[in-house]
Amino acid sequence: MFKRTALALATTAALASSAFAMGHSKDIVDTAAAAGSFNTLLAAAEAAGLVETLKGEGPLTVFAPTDEAFAALPEGTVESLLLPENRDQLVAILTYHVVAGAVMSGDLSDDMTAATVQGADITIDLDNGVMVNDANVVTADIEASNGVIHVIDKVIMPPM
Repeated sequence: MFKRTALALATTAALASSAFAMGHSKDIVDTAAAAGSFNTLLAAAEAAGLVETLKGEGPLTVFAPTDEAFAALPEGTVESLLLPENRDQLVAILTYHVVAGAVMSGDLSDDMTAATVQGADITIDLDNGVMVNDANVVTADIEASNGVIHVIDKVIMPPM
């Protein structure tokens, strides 16, 4: 009886500590900052005034372009978007990467569409891996305390 109780207590303690360790105490912004590959995205969110929103209660799903994805834009694009006079365009582009709710990869289906915070829809394609419009999802289901991040290899642009 004692061995069974001790084993049950040890198992419960181990499960509780691993659940706590995976408790996703960082929000979307802090999770992205800790990853180290979203510096441009975070600078853009700051310039657009969206940091507090991304740190908010959520849940939100962010399709997060890497620094390399931003670097692949035509030369001068990022610098231009960060100018105060282009703030509305920057907000539109960034909010096109965000969907309300926590959408995990298991929730996706081929050719589904989802309304973005910007207002236009994105399309999910599962034929050759997972794609959001014409961007590949390179890492999925990075959980944060207020949502989920899916890393994409391209900046997706809202329809004009």
